[in-house]
Amino acid sequence: MSDSLRDFLELPYDKLEEMNLEAKSQRLGRVSADQIAEERLRYLTDEKRIKAITVLFSDLEGRLHMLDYDKKFLLKSYDNLTFDGSSIRGFTAQRESDLRLVIDWAAFYWAPADIFGPGKVMVFGEVIDKDGSPYSADMRSVLKQFATKMHDEHGYTLNAANEIEGFLFKGVDAERHYHETGKFEFVNTGGYYHSLPGDALRTFIDTSAEVQRAMGFQNEKDHPEVSPSQFEINYSYSEVVAAADTIQLYKLICRQVATKLGMTASFLPKPVVGINGNGMHTNISITKGGKNLFWDPTGVEKLSPFAWQFVDRILTHGNDICLMLNASVNAYRRLDPHFEAPNQIKASATDRGSMVRIPIGNEKSSRVEVRSVGPDANPYMVMLSVFKTGIAGSIAADANLRQAARYLPDNVYTAIENFRGADWTTSLLGADVKSRYADLKQASADRCARLLGTFVKPQEVQYHHEVYNQYLWNLF
Repeated sequence: MSDSLRDFLELPYDKLEEMNLEAKSQRLGRVSADQIAEERLRYLTDEKRIKAITVLFSDLEGRLHMLDYDKKFLLKSYDNLTFDGSSIRGFTAQRESDLRLVIDWAAFYWAPADIFGPGKVMVFGEVIDKDGSPYSADMRSVLKQFATKMHDEHGYTLNAANEIEGFLFKGVDAERHYHETGKFEFVNTGGYYHSLPGDALRTFIDTSAEVQRAMGFQNEKDHPEVSPSQFEINYSYSEVVAAADTIQLYKLICRQVATKLGMTASFLPKPVVGINGNGMHTNISITKGGKNLFWDPTGVEKLSPFAWQFVDRILTHGNDICLMLNASVNAYRRLDPHFEAPNQIKASATDRGSMVRIPIGNEKSSRVEVRSVGPDANPYMVMLSVFKTGIAGSIAADANLRQAARYLPDNVYTAIENFRGADWTTSLLGADVKSRYADLKQASADRCARLLGTFVKPQEVQYHHEVYNQYLWNLF
């Protein structure tokens, strides 16, 4: 069919940025949900060039799922969108499979038509159980409830920004074919900050950054990272649920751009041995009434006692929550001290091997950086575990807690054992969801070699939750 017959929405990048920033401002300004819903529904009704709405949600492990709803159908049925939860790992059993999606109209995005197709917009959904309550295995809903409670009860705004590293490999679907080839091929070997204008890595970074900018990310800087074919594209702080949504969009954008360029963007924590792996350094702070509660110009490292207590709670529960921050077999290759790995359960302003780092800051930017997070972790679970632990966890009676010589696990089996045995993880997730999550991690681990050894095994890629499909899962 001729494209001239299709009058679908296609907006210039500068217009996209303007519209997405306006929507972001409403969201961060806590404009009432009813007002935003009314505006979005009116817009969708009036804008005839939109054919479909892509609704996004994440499963328990953090894998992003997308459903395209015809616009006319969604406008009639947006309050009764059902889907089969038994097809989503970690969600319902087959006998109780019906779940519903509720649209979070504040989390609405206009995306570039040349990357995602014309005539579509995106919005995040919340998974709802049969009784109308938020679904306990939907970490986005759980995080949103917690953030709302902290704001309503204490006036806290939870803020986060993530530095997400990835690799760019030759060929489409390189991860899904790894069990056939046993290798990944770099597109660039330039190293830190070094990539010539117009080469494959720089073209990918530039294109991804342009899409991010158009979608309201408010970029800060982008560059090749230390390892060959490695990249990092940084963007600004946001409220915690919006920040977690942005992580999902970041990875989606990178994967989509790479595919269009005939390559693969990979967020495996350590897809290649002998070089630095991928991290997702998570920068966090809490504000109240516009004041940064982590800042104290007279405090140790210019952090307030409130911030240090936050850090101490994370260090106390470091081993408890490790599986939530490092969610895969492959993630434990990254916790290797030879490659700046943040595997030490301590806090430091200078030692990048520390689980928690204290960056240089001022009244506006004062924050703590949790460095031990892998980019394949469920971002909503990461944010929930870090913030809820920092605010409500216990503090060990150890005077040397911040400098203690303790280490995170070097294998997923120890991490699973710590996670299962910790009372705190039950408080975070509830007994049922905790058990489901641990069982999922155990099932993947049991399909992989127990000892990591000196090279990346096909199974740790093939059965990785961001890679597997029904066909790959059954090749066992």
